[in-house]
Amino acid sequence: MNDLALLLTPEGRALLDEVRDTAPADELAVATRLRRDHPAELVSAALGQARLRQRAAAKFGHEDAGRMFFTPNGVEQSTRTPVAAYRAQRFRDLGVTSVADLCCGIGGDAIALARAGIRVLAVDRDPLTAAAARANAEALGLAGLIEVREADVTEVDVTGYDAVFVDPARRGGRGRIFDPEAYSPPLSWAVRTAAGAPLAALKIAPGIPHEAVPGAAEAEWVSDGGDVKEAVLWFGTGTPGAVRATLLPGPRTLAGRGLPDPLVRPVGRYLYEPDGAVIRAHLVAEVAEEIGGGLVDPTIAYVTADELRPTPYASAYEITDRLPFNVKKLKALLRERAVGTLTVKKRGSAVEPEELRRKVKPQGPNAATVFLTRVAGAPTMLVGAPAREVAGAPRTG
Repeated sequence: MNDLALLLTPEGRALLDEVRDTAPADELAVATRLRRDHPAELVSAALGQARLRQRAAAKFGHEDAGRMFFTPNGVEQSTRTPVAAYRAQRFRDLGVTSVADLCCGIGGDAIALARAGIRVLAVDRDPLTAAAARANAEALGLAGLIEVREADVTEVDVTGYDAVFVDPARRGGRGRIFDPEAYSPPLSWAVRTAAGAPLAALKIAPGIPHEAVPGAAEAEWVSDGGDVKEAVLWFGTGTPGAVRATLLPGPRTLAGRGLPDPLVRPVGRYLYEPDGAVIRAHLVAEVAEEIGGGLVDPTIAYVTADELRPTPYASAYEITDRLPFNVKKLKALLRERAVGTLTVKKRGSAVEPEELRRKVKPQGPNAATVFLTRVAGAPTMLVGAPAREVAGAPRTG
């Protein structure tokens, strides 16, 4: 708290501007120089905050991160801006004008909601975190829309707000928490609170088992740039039991239609790797139907087809070679093709990509992708390249 208070003074803000671009290797020299004119405690706080801002740029962008105030946990646990902005827009599209943001952290979601024109009550029980959220609302010119309250979220009256957003802390002093009842607050409390609101969104870990999703909720898995970031349980949207996968940027949303598992078929000319959100949402069947394909194995989320049908929900590769798992054969093939850049993907294989690269020692000007997987139960290597990059490579195997 003292560090943040120091940084909010005119001297602290000026010092933050001065150390903004300090590289880690230069911190000692910069600290030594600045301590001649500034208190050591302030210099240390400014350099620490500059380091956090540099880390936060990946989530918030350089412009916002350069003006905001962070805690180590805040950087780690906050929602990245594209994901928060998507969720805020969805609230807006649902007619929401006010949200109680419970467990607001350093204010990432509150900022996105306010920028969507939504009035926000942002609540966190940690004094430093709440102070950072308040400072961020002011730094970004959003204090008129964001009220920050330091309180226990379980004791806050949310009556009068159109919607509730709950993001329980899933990390503790020893790292990630896997027991939902050990979240802060417990998941059971968060579900009851969300289910009791007119409309609500509950952010949860993307690995939640489908059987653990309440029947009254709509479940949405969200990825950004191909990386699965979160799952959200929506209450009050009028679509209980619905499942969807949303891909950013876009957004592009694939809705579940309750299709049966795709049939298994022989490997065709193309292999499709569904986006992680699609896989988490159990919507591989929807992708398979869209491209007219089937699975390479009943337990593997790779779809194969004979025709190229571009889809935003999966990456397409043209397969040039199919081999039984054999490192020597793969090494010989890569040498023959002069492959020096090798991308290794795996699903259903215990082999580590770096271990395989060390063994095959790729060399040459060309590139290839190898999939380590199972085909009809047999360990298999599928070699190819992104479909748009293949130019008539010979087919074997």
